[in-house]
Amino acid sequence: MVAESLLRREIVEQPAVLERLLHSQRRPADDLASAMKARDVTHVVIVARGTSDNAGRYAQYVLGARNGLVVALATPSLFTVYRQPPRLRNALVLGISQSGKSPDLSAVLTEGKRQGALTAVMTNAPESDLAGLGDVVFDLGAGVEKAVAATKTYTAELAAIALLSATLAGSQEMLRALDGVPNAVAQALDTEPAAAEAADRLRDIRYAAVIGRGFNYSTAFELALKLKELSYTSTEPYSSADFLHGPLAMVEKGYPVIVLAASGALLADMQAILSILAEREAEVLCIGDDLATAAMARGSLTIPRLVPEWLSPLPLIVPGQLLSMHLAALRGYDVDSPRSIRKVTETF
Repeated sequence: MVAESLLRREIVEQPAVLERLLHSQRRPADDLASAMKARDVTHVVIVARGTSDNAGRYAQYVLGARNGLVVALATPSLFTVYRQPPRLRNALVLGISQSGKSPDLSAVLTEGKRQGALTAVMTNAPESDLAGLGDVVFDLGAGVEKAVAATKTYTAELAAIALLSATLAGSQEMLRALDGVPNAVAQALDTEPAAAEAADRLRDIRYAAVIGRGFNYSTAFELALKLKELSYTSTEPYSSADFLHGPLAMVEKGYPVIVLAASGALLADMQAILSILAEREAEVLCIGDDLATAAMARGSLTIPRLVPEWLSPLPLIVPGQLLSMHLAALRGYDVDSPRSIRKVTETF
């Protein structure tokens, strides 16, 4: 049963995890921000896999928009297969990992240290080999995550990235906004009844598109991943801009699309996409924080607007987690242990 599942328990734990992290990890954030300034770091190379890779996509927007940094996602095969690593000396090499056990992530940080780069690690396993390679280590403190699909570790990774950004910017306004995140996530949990109803409407879909942009480009990737690994739905993430450059041709009457629409600079863009999808009679579910925008879709999961746009990916993924869980359960799948995948995956 969903109510008794490990996955649901871990989804519900997220506000407490975030509250704890935002208080306990101020020192690592201070240390890393100081080291980045001392070394005049201008770019960041992030190495991660799976859900943590999606957290890295969030970092591209937050550290870019708020801190003026160029942020790239590493290509581990250059280090482990081709053995042709790029130059890293003037970068921060940041590893993000739930378990800290994947050898290819360690290979990138090892090479970064060899080249003299500043290294840092955000992980739920501070005693791991990967953490041992970080000059600074953020302990996500999410506790043992027993369900295979990561939930609380993902939002903890987002919070750690946001905390680093606010500290690096020296912005008390940003830090105050961060303090509101646990409550925003707690209120997003209230969408569960609506998420269960939405899952029932979508129970027969076998494919879907998920559209986000800006800070919530990462949310599109993470929601698509959750739908894939939990409900076995072939789901593709897109930015709203990229969707118009070809994928729109797929949309016909009844085509399932999930649109992520947070209040802020891109809300009008998401409204425009919703209008286009309505013209094509797509089956649209809007996840967002604006009632007028939600009304443009056939279905919606709406959360209160309690944080600014740059922090919206934290509460906005929660309805998606709940939707994915309930859709999997309706199909009779094991929400704690999806087929063919394991909690810790080691790649080389």
